[in-house]
Amino acid sequence: MKAYKKLCIAVMTVFLLLTMVLNIFLRGSKDNSEGIYRVEARRLAGEIAETGSYDLNKYPHITGVFTGDGIYRSEEHYLIIEAGETLYRVEYTVGNEQYGIVAVNCVLGVLFLLVTGLLYYIRRHIIAPFDRLSDVPKELAKGNLAVPISEEKSRFFGKFTWGVNLLRESIENSRKKEITMQRDKKLLLLSLSHDIKTPLAAIKLNAKALARGLYKDEKKRRAAAESINTRADEIERFVSEITKAASEDFMSFEVTQGETFLSVIITRIKARYDPQLAMSGTEFAIQKYDDCILSCDPDRLAECLQNLIENAIKYGDGRRIEISFDKMDGCELITVSNTGCTLEAKELPQIFESFHRGNNADRVQGNGLGLFICRRLMGAMNGEVYAAIRDECFCITLVVKMA
Repeated sequence: MKAYKKLCIAVMTVFLLLTMVLNIFLRGSKDNSEGIYRVEARRLAGEIAETGSYDLNKYPHITGVFTGDGIYRSEEHYLIIEAGETLYRVEYTVGNEQYGIVAVNCVLGVLFLLVTGLLYYIRRHIIAPFDRLSDVPKELAKGNLAVPISEEKSRFFGKFTWGVNLLRESIENSRKKEITMQRDKKLLLLSLSHDIKTPLAAIKLNAKALARGLYKDEKKRRAAAESINTRADEIERFVSEITKAASEDFMSFEVTQGETFLSVIITRIKARYDPQLAMSGTEFAIQKYDDCILSCDPDRLAECLQNLIENAIKYGDGRRIEISFDKMDGCELITVSNTGCTLEAKELPQIFESFHRGNNADRVQGNGLGLFICRRLMGAMNGEVYAAIRDECFCITLVVKMA
Protein backbone atom coordinates (compact mmCIF):
# COMPACT_ATOMS: atom_id res chain seq x y z
CA MET A 1 0.00 0.00 0.00
CA LYS A 2 2.84 2.42 0.84
CA ALA A 3 4.48 1.74 -2.51
CA TYR A 4 1.21 2.50 -4.27
CA LYS A 5 0.87 5.82 -2.39
CA LYS A 6 4.38 6.77 -3.47
CA LEU A 7 3.49 5.85 -7.04
CA CYS A 8 0.37 8.04 -6.91
CA ILE A 9 2.35 10.98 -5.53
CA ALA A 10 4.99 10.52 -8.24
CA VAL A 11 2.36 10.40 -11.01
CA MET A 12 0.60 13.54 -9.77
CA THR A 13 3.90 15.39 -9.33
CA VAL A 14 5.01 14.55 -12.85
CA PHE A 15 1.59 15.59 -14.21
CA LEU A 16 1.72 18.97 -12.43
CA LEU A 17 5.31 19.60 -13.59
CA LEU A 18 4.35 18.85 -17.19
CA THR A 19 1.39 21.24 -16.84
CA MET A 20 3.67 24.01 -15.59
CA VAL A 21 6.17 23.48 -18.40
CA LEU A 22 3.38 23.48 -20.98
CA ASN A 23 1.93 26.73 -19.60
CA ILE A 24 5.33 28.41 -19.67
CA PHE A 25 5.79 27.32 -23.27
CA LEU A 26 2.31 28.53 -24.31
CA ARG A 27 2.77 31.93 -22.65
CA GLY A 28 6.12 32.36 -24.38
CA SER A 29 4.49 31.54 -27.70
CA LYS A 30 1.72 34.06 -26.93
CA ASP A 31 4.21 36.85 -26.26
CA ASN A 32 6.03 36.07 -29.50
CA SER A 33 2.81 36.03 -31.57
CA GLU A 34 1.55 39.33 -30.07
CA GLY A 35 4.82 41.07 -30.96
CA ILE A 36 4.29 40.41 -34.68
CA TYR A 37 1.93 43.37 -35.15
CA ARG A 38 4.71 45.75 -34.01
CA VAL A 39 7.02 44.35 -36.65
CA GLU A 40 4.31 44.80 -39.28
CA ALA A 41 3.71 48.40 -38.09
CA ARG A 42 7.39 49.25 -38.54
CA ARG A 43 7.39 47.73 -42.00
CA LEU A 44 4.24 49.71 -42.82
CA ALA A 45 5.87 52.97 -41.67
CA GLY A 46 8.87 52.28 -43.87
CA GLU A 47 6.64 51.53 -46.88
CA ILE A 48 4.67 54.79 -46.40
CA ALA A 49 7.87 56.81 -46.00
CA GLU A 50 9.33 55.39 -49.21
CA THR A 51 6.28 55.22 -51.50
CA GLY A 52 3.70 57.44 -49.84
CA SER A 53 1.18 54.55 -50.05
CA TYR A 54 0.66 51.09 -48.58
CA ASP A 55 -0.99 47.71 -49.22
CA LEU A 56 -2.71 46.21 -46.18
CA ASN A 57 -2.78 42.77 -47.81
CA LYS A 58 0.89 42.50 -46.89
CA TYR A 59 0.10 42.89 -43.19
CA PRO A 60 -2.35 40.26 -41.93
CA HIS A 61 -2.39 41.56 -38.33
CA ILE A 62 -3.17 45.21 -39.27
CA THR A 63 -6.85 46.06 -39.83
CA GLY A 64 -6.66 49.77 -40.63
CA VAL A 65 -4.49 52.90 -40.97
CA PHE A 66 -5.85 56.36 -40.09
CA THR A 67 -4.51 59.96 -39.94
CA GLY A 68 -5.90 63.45 -39.43
CA ASP A 69 -8.26 64.62 -36.72
CA GLY A 70 -9.32 62.17 -34.07
CA ILE A 71 -6.21 60.09 -34.52
CA TYR A 72 -6.23 59.13 -30.88
CA ARG A 73 -9.89 58.23 -30.73
CA SER A 74 -10.66 54.55 -31.37
CA GLU A 75 -12.18 51.61 -29.53
CA GLU A 76 -9.91 49.12 -31.28
CA HIS A 77 -6.39 48.14 -30.34
CA TYR A 78 -3.99 50.56 -32.01
CA LEU A 79 -0.57 52.14 -31.91
CA ILE A 80 0.77 55.44 -33.35
CA ILE A 81 3.53 55.46 -35.96
CA GLU A 82 5.31 58.28 -37.73
CA ALA A 83 6.02 58.15 -41.43
CA GLY A 84 7.14 61.16 -43.53
CA GLU A 85 6.60 63.51 -40.60
CA THR A 86 2.95 62.40 -40.39
CA LEU A 87 1.36 60.51 -37.56
CA TYR A 88 -0.76 57.46 -38.33
CA ARG A 89 -3.05 55.40 -36.17
CA VAL A 90 -2.50 51.72 -36.96
CA GLU A 91 -5.21 49.41 -35.71
CA TYR A 92 -4.43 45.73 -35.27
CA THR A 93 -6.04 42.49 -34.12
CA VAL A 94 -5.15 40.74 -30.90
CA GLY A 95 -4.80 36.94 -31.22
CA ASN A 96 -6.90 34.51 -29.17
CA GLU A 97 -3.90 32.74 -27.68
CA GLN A 98 -5.18 33.58 -24.21
CA TYR A 99 -8.31 31.54 -24.88
CA GLY A 100 -6.15 28.74 -26.21
CA ILE A 101 -4.14 28.64 -22.97
CA VAL A 102 -7.34 28.56 -20.92
CA ALA A 103 -8.72 25.73 -23.07
CA VAL A 104 -5.52 23.72 -22.74
CA ASN A 105 -5.54 24.17 -18.97
CA CYS A 106 -9.17 23.11 -18.81
CA VAL A 107 -8.35 19.93 -20.72
CA LEU A 108 -5.37 19.28 -18.46
CA GLY A 109 -7.56 19.83 -15.42
CA VAL A 110 -10.11 17.31 -16.66
CA LEU A 111 -7.31 14.82 -17.38
CA PHE A 112 -5.90 15.39 -13.90
CA LEU A 113 -9.29 14.64 -12.35
CA LEU A 114 -9.65 11.51 -14.51
CA VAL A 115 -6.18 10.25 -13.54
CA THR A 116 -6.91 10.96 -9.86
CA GLY A 117 -10.22 9.13 -10.11
CA LEU A 118 -8.58 6.19 -11.86
CA LEU A 119 -5.86 5.95 -9.20
CA TYR A 120 -8.49 6.06 -6.47
CA TYR A 121 -10.55 3.38 -8.23
CA ILE A 122 -7.49 1.14 -8.56
CA ARG A 123 -6.66 1.69 -4.90
CA ARG A 124 -10.17 0.89 -3.67
CA HIS A 125 -11.08 -2.02 -5.94
CA ILE A 126 -7.69 -3.65 -6.63
CA ILE A 127 -4.92 -2.59 -4.26
CA ALA A 128 -6.95 -2.55 -1.03
CA PRO A 129 -8.61 -5.99 -1.60
CA PHE A 130 -5.27 -7.49 -2.60
CA ASP A 131 -3.65 -6.00 0.49
CA ARG A 132 -6.30 -7.65 2.67
CA LEU A 133 -5.55 -11.02 1.02
CA SER A 134 -1.75 -10.72 0.94
CA ASP A 135 -1.20 -12.56 4.25
CA VAL A 136 -3.58 -15.44 3.49
CA PRO A 137 -1.13 -17.68 1.52
CA LYS A 138 1.51 -17.28 4.22
CA GLU A 139 -0.95 -18.25 6.96
CA LEU A 140 -2.15 -21.25 4.95
CA ALA A 141 1.45 -22.35 4.46
CA LYS A 142 1.92 -22.18 8.24
CA GLY A 143 -1.10 -24.42 8.69
CA ASN A 144 -3.40 -21.73 10.01
CA LEU A 145 -6.58 -22.82 8.24
CA ALA A 146 -8.72 -20.51 10.38
CA VAL A 147 -7.25 -17.37 8.85
CA PRO A 148 -10.15 -15.01 8.05
CA ILE A 149 -10.76 -14.36 4.37
CA SER A 150 -13.05 -11.42 3.79
CA GLU A 151 -15.61 -11.83 1.04
CA GLU A 152 -14.93 -9.61 -1.96
CA LYS A 153 -17.72 -8.70 -4.34
CA SER A 154 -15.24 -7.02 -6.65
CA ARG A 155 -15.15 -8.52 -10.12
CA PHE A 156 -11.37 -8.43 -9.89
CA PHE A 157 -10.99 -10.52 -6.74
CA GLY A 158 -14.36 -12.18 -6.18
CA LYS A 159 -13.37 -15.37 -8.01
CA PHE A 160 -9.88 -15.30 -6.45
CA THR A 161 -11.34 -15.11 -2.93
CA TRP A 162 -13.77 -17.91 -3.74
CA GLY A 163 -10.88 -20.04 -5.02
CA VAL A 164 -8.75 -19.39 -1.92
CA ASN A 165 -11.68 -20.43 0.27
CA LEU A 166 -12.02 -23.63 -1.75
CA LEU A 167 -8.28 -24.23 -1.35
CA ARG A 168 -8.53 -23.77 2.40
CA GLU A 169 -11.47 -26.16 2.62
CA SER A 170 -9.62 -28.70 0.49
CA ILE A 171 -6.52 -28.49 2.72
CA GLU A 172 -8.67 -28.83 5.82
CA ASN A 173 -10.50 -31.88 4.43
CA SER A 174 -7.20 -33.47 3.39
CA ARG A 175 -5.82 -32.90 6.86
CA LYS A 176 -8.87 -34.48 8.48
CA LYS A 177 -8.68 -37.48 6.15
CA GLU A 178 -4.97 -37.89 6.84
CA ILE A 179 -5.49 -37.73 10.60
CA THR A 180 -8.34 -40.26 10.40
CA MET A 181 -6.28 -42.57 8.20
CA GLN A 182 -3.25 -42.37 10.44
CA ARG A 183 -5.39 -43.05 13.53
CA ASP A 184 -7.08 -46.04 11.93
CA LYS A 185 -3.80 -47.49 10.75
CA LYS A 186 -2.22 -46.99 14.14
CA LEU A 187 -5.13 -48.72 15.88
CA LEU A 188 -4.98 -51.56 13.35
CA LEU A 189 -1.25 -52.05 13.83
CA LEU A 190 -1.60 -51.98 17.62
CA SER A 191 -4.43 -54.52 17.45
CA LEU A 192 -2.54 -56.84 15.12
CA SER A 193 0.62 -56.53 17.19
CA HIS A 194 -1.34 -57.57 20.26
CA ASP A 195 -2.93 -60.48 18.40
CA ILE A 196 0.46 -61.73 17.24
CA LYS A 197 1.71 -62.10 20.80
CA THR A 198 -0.66 -65.01 21.56
CA PRO A 199 0.43 -67.39 18.77
CA LEU A 200 4.02 -66.25 19.22
CA ALA A 201 3.93 -67.24 22.89
CA ALA A 202 2.50 -70.66 21.97
CA ILE A 203 5.25 -71.18 19.39
CA LYS A 204 7.94 -70.30 21.89
CA LEU A 205 6.44 -72.63 24.50
CA ASN A 206 6.19 -75.61 22.14
CA ALA A 207 9.64 -74.92 20.71
CA LYS A 208 11.21 -74.90 24.20
CA ALA A 209 9.40 -78.12 25.11
CA LEU A 210 10.68 -79.84 21.97
CA ALA A 211 14.19 -78.50 22.52
CA ARG A 212 14.30 -79.81 26.08
CA GLY A 213 12.83 -83.22 25.09
CA LEU A 214 9.82 -82.88 27.37
CA TYR A 215 7.62 -84.80 24.91
CA LYS A 216 8.68 -88.47 25.05
CA ASP A 217 5.78 -89.67 23.00
CA GLU A 218 6.11 -89.28 19.20
CA LYS A 219 2.42 -88.37 18.96
CA LYS A 220 2.87 -85.46 21.37
CA ARG A 221 5.96 -84.25 19.54
CA ARG A 222 4.01 -84.31 16.26
CA ALA A 223 1.13 -82.43 17.89
CA ALA A 224 3.56 -79.79 19.19
CA ALA A 225 5.07 -79.39 15.71
CA GLU A 226 1.61 -79.08 14.17
CA SER A 227 0.71 -76.45 16.80
CA ILE A 228 3.83 -74.50 15.90
CA ASN A 229 2.89 -74.69 12.22
CA THR A 230 -0.70 -73.54 12.95
CA ARG A 231 0.49 -70.61 15.06
CA ALA A 232 2.99 -69.70 12.34
CA ASP A 233 0.11 -69.60 9.84
CA GLU A 234 -1.75 -67.23 12.15
CA ILE A 235 1.28 -64.96 12.36
CA GLU A 236 1.65 -65.08 8.59
CA ARG A 237 -2.00 -64.02 8.26
CA PHE A 238 -1.47 -61.14 10.66
CA VAL A 239 1.66 -60.05 8.75
CA SER A 240 -0.36 -60.10 5.53
CA GLU A 241 -2.94 -57.83 7.13
CA ILE A 242 -0.21 -55.48 8.29
CA THR A 243 1.28 -55.42 4.79
CA LYS A 244 -2.13 -54.77 3.31
CA ALA A 245 -2.77 -51.93 5.76
CA ALA A 246 0.60 -50.40 4.95
CA SER A 247 -0.09 -50.53 1.21
CA GLU A 248 -3.62 -49.15 1.38
CA ASP A 249 -4.40 -45.95 -0.47
CA PHE A 250 -2.72 -42.99 1.16
CA MET A 251 -4.29 -40.55 -1.26
CA SER A 252 -7.93 -39.84 -2.01
CA PHE A 253 -8.99 -39.73 -5.64
CA GLU A 254 -12.25 -37.91 -6.10
CA VAL A 255 -13.62 -37.39 -9.59
CA THR A 256 -16.68 -35.56 -10.85
CA GLN A 257 -17.83 -37.53 -13.84
CA GLY A 258 -19.10 -35.39 -16.68
CA GLU A 259 -18.66 -34.81 -20.41
CA THR A 260 -16.26 -32.70 -22.42
CA PHE A 261 -14.96 -32.37 -25.96
CA LEU A 262 -11.60 -33.93 -26.75
CA SER A 263 -10.57 -30.68 -28.46
CA VAL A 264 -11.06 -28.75 -25.19
CA ILE A 265 -8.60 -31.02 -23.35
CA ILE A 266 -6.02 -31.00 -26.15
CA THR A 267 -6.22 -27.22 -26.56
CA ARG A 268 -5.62 -26.86 -22.83
CA ILE A 269 -2.58 -29.14 -22.94
CA LYS A 270 -1.19 -27.48 -26.07
CA ALA A 271 -1.49 -23.99 -24.56
CA ARG A 272 0.37 -25.12 -21.45
CA TYR A 273 3.28 -27.04 -22.98
CA ASP A 274 3.84 -25.46 -26.40
CA PRO A 275 5.84 -22.46 -25.09
CA GLN A 276 7.78 -24.54 -22.54
CA LEU A 277 8.84 -27.24 -25.00
CA ALA A 278 9.61 -24.68 -27.73
CA MET A 279 12.07 -22.95 -25.38
CA SER A 280 13.79 -26.25 -24.56
CA GLY A 281 14.01 -27.21 -28.25
CA THR A 282 11.76 -30.27 -27.90
CA GLU A 283 9.49 -31.05 -30.84
CA PHE A 284 5.91 -31.25 -29.54
CA ALA A 285 3.71 -33.00 -32.09
CA ILE A 286 -0.04 -33.42 -31.75
CA GLN A 287 -1.43 -35.71 -34.41
CA LYS A 288 -4.75 -35.11 -36.16
CA TYR A 289 -7.83 -36.36 -34.37
CA ASP A 290 -11.58 -36.53 -34.80
CA ASP A 291 -13.22 -34.43 -32.14
CA CYS A 292 -15.65 -36.32 -29.91
CA ILE A 293 -17.36 -36.08 -26.53
CA LEU A 294 -15.59 -37.92 -23.71
CA SER A 295 -17.17 -39.28 -20.55
CA CYS A 296 -14.74 -38.18 -17.85
CA ASP A 297 -13.79 -35.54 -15.33
CA PRO A 298 -12.18 -32.88 -17.59
CA ASP A 299 -9.85 -31.58 -14.89
CA ARG A 300 -8.72 -35.04 -13.84
CA LEU A 301 -8.17 -36.17 -17.44
CA ALA A 302 -6.09 -33.06 -18.06
CA GLU A 303 -4.16 -33.87 -14.88
CA CYS A 304 -3.39 -37.36 -16.20
CA LEU A 305 -2.11 -35.98 -19.50
CA GLN A 306 0.00 -33.42 -17.65
CA ASN A 307 1.57 -36.19 -15.56
CA LEU A 308 2.38 -38.17 -18.69
CA ILE A 309 3.95 -35.19 -20.44
CA GLU A 310 5.95 -34.27 -17.33
CA ASN A 311 7.27 -37.85 -17.28
CA ALA A 312 8.16 -37.58 -20.97
CA ILE A 313 10.06 -34.36 -20.26
CA LYS A 314 11.92 -35.90 -17.32
CA TYR A 315 12.85 -39.28 -18.74
CA GLY A 316 12.99 -38.63 -22.50
CA ASP A 317 15.98 -37.39 -24.46
CA GLY A 318 14.33 -34.03 -25.25
CA ARG A 319 14.06 -34.61 -29.00
CA ARG A 320 10.37 -35.33 -29.50
CA ILE A 321 7.14 -35.73 -27.53
CA GLU A 322 4.05 -36.80 -29.42
CA ILE A 323 0.35 -37.14 -28.66
CA SER A 324 -1.50 -39.51 -30.97
CA PHE A 325 -5.09 -40.75 -31.09
CA ASP A 326 -7.08 -43.83 -31.97
CA LYS A 327 -10.56 -45.26 -31.39
CA MET A 328 -11.51 -48.74 -30.23
CA ASP A 329 -14.73 -50.26 -28.86
CA GLY A 330 -16.39 -46.94 -28.05
CA CYS A 331 -13.26 -45.53 -26.40
CA GLU A 332 -10.82 -42.81 -27.32
CA LEU A 333 -7.18 -43.87 -27.02
CA ILE A 334 -4.83 -40.99 -26.23
CA THR A 335 -1.16 -41.97 -26.40
CA VAL A 336 1.74 -39.86 -25.13
CA SER A 337 5.11 -41.03 -26.40
CA ASN A 338 8.66 -39.73 -26.07
CA THR A 339 11.93 -40.62 -27.70
CA GLY A 340 14.98 -41.83 -25.82
CA CYS A 341 13.39 -44.56 -23.71
CA THR A 342 15.91 -46.27 -21.39
CA LEU A 343 13.40 -48.23 -19.29
CA GLU A 344 13.70 -52.01 -19.46
CA ALA A 345 10.66 -53.91 -20.71
CA LYS A 346 10.64 -56.16 -17.64
CA GLU A 347 9.85 -53.12 -15.46
CA LEU A 348 6.61 -52.23 -17.27
CA PRO A 349 4.33 -54.22 -14.88
CA GLN A 350 5.64 -52.27 -11.86
CA ILE A 351 5.68 -48.69 -13.18
CA PHE A 352 2.10 -48.00 -12.05
CA GLU A 353 2.80 -48.99 -8.43
CA SER A 354 3.09 -46.29 -5.80
CA PHE A 355 6.62 -45.03 -5.11
CA HIS A 356 8.08 -47.27 -7.79
CA ARG A 357 10.90 -45.72 -9.79
CA GLY A 358 12.56 -47.40 -12.73
CA ASN A 359 16.25 -47.97 -13.30
CA ASN A 360 16.30 -44.87 -15.51
CA ALA A 361 15.33 -42.56 -12.64
CA ASP A 362 18.65 -42.37 -10.81
CA ARG A 363 19.48 -38.83 -11.93
CA VAL A 364 15.92 -37.50 -12.02
CA GLN A 365 14.11 -36.14 -9.01
CA GLY A 366 10.67 -37.59 -8.32
CA ASN A 367 8.58 -39.61 -5.90
CA GLY A 368 7.24 -42.36 -8.14
CA LEU A 369 3.61 -41.29 -7.85
CA GLY A 370 2.81 -39.80 -11.26
CA LEU A 371 1.81 -42.99 -13.04
CA PHE A 372 0.22 -44.39 -9.89
CA ILE A 373 -2.04 -41.33 -9.75
CA CYS A 374 -2.87 -41.71 -13.45
CA ARG A 375 -3.93 -45.32 -12.97
CA ARG A 376 -6.15 -44.54 -10.00
CA LEU A 377 -7.76 -41.53 -11.69
CA MET A 378 -8.41 -43.39 -14.91
CA GLY A 379 -9.93 -46.26 -12.92
CA ALA A 380 -12.20 -43.83 -11.08
CA MET A 381 -13.35 -42.48 -14.48
CA ASN A 382 -14.10 -46.01 -15.76
CA GLY A 383 -11.06 -45.86 -18.01
CA GLU A 384 -7.71 -47.58 -18.26
CA VAL A 385 -4.04 -46.82 -18.77
CA TYR A 386 -1.27 -49.02 -20.08
CA ALA A 387 2.34 -48.63 -21.18
CA ALA A 388 4.50 -50.06 -23.93
CA ILE A 389 7.93 -49.61 -25.50
CA ARG A 390 7.96 -49.25 -29.28
CA ASP A 391 11.00 -48.44 -31.41
CA GLU A 392 12.92 -47.07 -28.39
CA CYS A 393 9.97 -44.81 -27.57
CA PHE A 394 8.13 -44.99 -24.28
CA CYS A 395 4.37 -44.90 -24.90
CA ILE A 396 1.56 -44.57 -22.37
CA THR A 397 -2.05 -44.78 -23.53
CA LEU A 398 -5.11 -43.44 -21.74
CA VAL A 399 -8.32 -45.27 -22.59
CA VAL A 400 -11.26 -42.88 -22.16
CA LYS A 401 -14.86 -43.84 -22.79
CA MET A 402 -16.79 -41.76 -25.28
CA ALA A 403 -20.17 -40.35 -24.27
